[in-house]
Amino acid sequence: MDNKEKLKTAVLVSGGGTNLQALIDYQLEQGESCPYEIVCVISDSKKAFALERAAKAGIPSAICSPYAVMGEANAKAADRDTKRLAVSNAMLAACQKYGAQAIVEAGCLTVLTGEILKVYENMIINLHPALLPKFGGVGMFGHHVHEAVIAAGEKESGCTIHIADGGCDTGRILIQKKVPVMPDDTPDSLYARIAPKEHEAIVEGLCMLAKGL
Repeated sequence: MDNKEKLKTAVLVSGGGTNLQALIDYQLEQGESCPYEIVCVISDSKKAFALERAAKAGIPSAICSPYAVMGEANAKAADRDTKRLAVSNAMLAACQKYGAQAIVEAGCLTVLTGEILKVYENMIINLHPALLPKFGGVGMFGHHVHEAVIAAGEKESGCTIHIADGGCDTGRILIQKKVPVMPDDTPDSLYARIAPKEHEAIVEGLCMLAKGL
């Protein structure tokens, strides 16, 4: 990829979007030398503050919540796997609409499934707030992860960037950043120590992807 050719990237979100902000900030700071360009932000929740961050940065966004893509009645009646597939397919359509070549899951709680994994094989990275393979899997997100780490008496934690492969927090690990777990840590204090590492890792991970790993 030459300097003029940036990796067109879709960022998937669910909540506050601090990691999305890290990606936006890096893109602004680096300007033409940034190896990626965020072409859209896609949320599985209409309430995600990340959507406001996208709007402020002038980045188009799409809402792909189960209600938005299936309708309220169908979403309420559907099981988890049906909703996952419907959201994943809607996210795929949004990615293709904006010409995305790669996908970053930046705190997105939908585990992708179906065709999107084939279309973007090895071009989807996910951020997880722990040192995988420990403390991954269903239900392990946000503060649940930090609570589990503290409860297990771990001496260190951190974050992981990995290739998303359709499993929940599985796939080839690209980057890990570690922080100590202090004896008096709460989930909030541990998160506060990990968050800056997440922001570094997600930028590094997308730059790796843009440069062909």
